[in-house]
Amino acid sequence: MSRAAMASAAFKARVRKPSLWNKLHTADELLHHFPNGSYIGWSGFTGVGYPKVLPIALADHVEKNNLQGTTNYSLFVGASSGAETEGRWADLNMYTRRAPHQVGKSISKGINEGRINFFDKHLSMFPGDLLYGYYTKHRTDGKKLDIAVVEATAITEDGGIVPGASVGATPEIIQAADKVIIELNTLTPSMEGLHDIVMGEQPPRRKPYLVMAPEDRIGTNAIPCDPDKIVGIVESRLPDMTSDNAPEDAVSEAIAANLISFLKGEVEAKRLPPSLLPLQSGIGNIANAVIGGLAKGDNFRDLTVWTEVLQDSFLDLFDSGHLNFATATSIRFSPDGFKRFYRDWDNYYNKLLLRPQTVSNHPEIIRRLGVIGMNTPVEFDIYGHANSTCVNGSRMLNGLGGSADFLRSAKISIMHTPSARPTKTDPTGISCVVPMASHVDQTEHDVDLYVTEQGYADLRGLAPRERARVIIEKCSHPDYKPMLLDYFNTAEQICLRKGAGHEPHILKNVFAMHIALEETGSMKNANFV
Repeated sequence: MSRAAMASAAFKARVRKPSLWNKLHTADELLHHFPNGSYIGWSGFTGVGYPKVLPIALADHVEKNNLQGTTNYSLFVGASSGAETEGRWADLNMYTRRAPHQVGKSISKGINEGRINFFDKHLSMFPGDLLYGYYTKHRTDGKKLDIAVVEATAITEDGGIVPGASVGATPEIIQAADKVIIELNTLTPSMEGLHDIVMGEQPPRRKPYLVMAPEDRIGTNAIPCDPDKIVGIVESRLPDMTSDNAPEDAVSEAIAANLISFLKGEVEAKRLPPSLLPLQSGIGNIANAVIGGLAKGDNFRDLTVWTEVLQDSFLDLFDSGHLNFATATSIRFSPDGFKRFYRDWDNYYNKLLLRPQTVSNHPEIIRRLGVIGMNTPVEFDIYGHANSTCVNGSRMLNGLGGSADFLRSAKISIMHTPSARPTKTDPTGISCVVPMASHVDQTEHDVDLYVTEQGYADLRGLAPRERARVIIEKCSHPDYKPMLLDYFNTAEQICLRKGAGHEPHILKNVFAMHIALEETGSMKNANFV
């Protein structure tokens, strides 16, 4: 029986280029394309649109044959993929290298134990750098990626690959790969028409992206792919394993209220129009609370969104009638959110575009459109530097992601976080406002506004010592405000006497709060003597 004859009706309906039907394979038949040491690219972004069948089959093969630690790969994905794939690979010690952003306890553990060489990179820059060969410059064969495994929801008559719920770095990963395997997901509805695809070009004659508004289309509905590169197509019936969104709580709702209060003030001062400017929002319960607050209130109408990820709360914003159009590189809805999205497809279809991350996170577009950027840090310091990645300066969480793409180029750059977080022994044991950030991802020059449940600090036009007073007064937790103010006042007196008072610090004491956290479980035990 021919490969084409084995194909299901659903497969044939989705693959509209019949010559590709004969490339249908089982996952096991394709495992020989993944020898030890391969450089692999996957589709996917924030846990949606990632391949599942091949990664699971590879993990099964390693586990069945006791190859843990002896079969390793370098893996490049636009952002994070799924726990049942990445987490299992990490548990089986299948990584040599991973970039540029990941999520999951197992892979984070492998990184921090030194078993996985991980580097993060601005998500707008990663796909281009992959094509330049920056990450494979040591290879003598000149290859960038040995193979790409990408999920599709359809293949067009000319062989174009129609992604699912994310685009991410898939166009560049396909360009960079010698071979391509497509996982055709017939469980997920075809999302054809939802994407706006442009392919990466090399300098010095790279063309501008002619986006003048979030709704502007500049590309095609599918990712072009040389059919000779395709070594196999696998039918998939596996869903994206998303989880329910983190619930809003009193703290996140207070942060949202403070942020919305700031935006209302900007409109009243005529520094923003009543419809604001295109919004960017990160992931998590604070981001959900902010978008939910915009949906519930009636302060702003005719909103637009230019962001990298959409969560369930954006569906609420659409349904409220306040949001006209949104564009992103990924829609990371909860399981119920996806059901709602598919059920009301006709309502959302013409109000949404998914683009490659090189476009969604492009600094020039962000700056030209005047995007309002909103993201969450691990901590920030009294002068406005922010840490988004490394706990106590050393333990990697997920990676930089696209936060700096937006914050550095936004018209108004905003970071929001609780003023304090609990430890095992102290409900406010970690202050998110510290004398000096233990790792810096966003500098004092990149952020205009810090928001906590205590209030907000508008830093525009303020000198460092002015910023410190405003941040401590408006953003710090009451448990830490006296401590931070005492540190700042002492540092200011000492440094001004020395003629070094622009951004005063006492170097021997500057990480006293972090040291106390590591040694005692609470920053309240800091010793500044």
